Amino acid sequence: MDCGEKVFVFEELAKRKERDDRWLLISGKVYDVTQFLEDHPGGDEVLLAASGKDATQDFEDVGHSDDARNMMKKYYIGEVDSTTVPPPNKIKPQTYSVTQKDDEPGFLFKILQFLVPLLILGLAFGFQLLGKKEKTEA
Repeated sequence: MDCGEKVFVFEELAKRKERDDRWLLISGKVYDVTQFLEDHPGGDEVLLAASGKDATQDFEDVGHSDDARNMMKKYYIGEVDSTTVPPPNKIKPQTYSVTQKDDEPGFLFKILQFLVPLLILGLAFGFQLLGKKEKTEA
């Protein structure tokens, strides 16, 4: 590490996860990828999901090319103090709240699905019976 190189604590890096201020930690190095979000070939979601934690494993799992690794130099802003990086299982993952519609219809809906056809069948049978009575009386 050079004497003039900036050293960050992990807590500082973990705060930088807004769309307009996004930092990544890869192999102990800190990268400000804010300007790269729109240009990332895998989409900005990949970078957004990798922030706030040590993204080394995510980065290596993809198998980036030498060109991609060279491009990273442009976004390099310093190192992280390794003593401040929590063990992988201690890092709190980002949680996203997704509201999904309940695929299972409610109890009332199920009963209506059963009763409405029976009601229609009953009415049809009733009108037919009523029609036969009117013919016999006339």
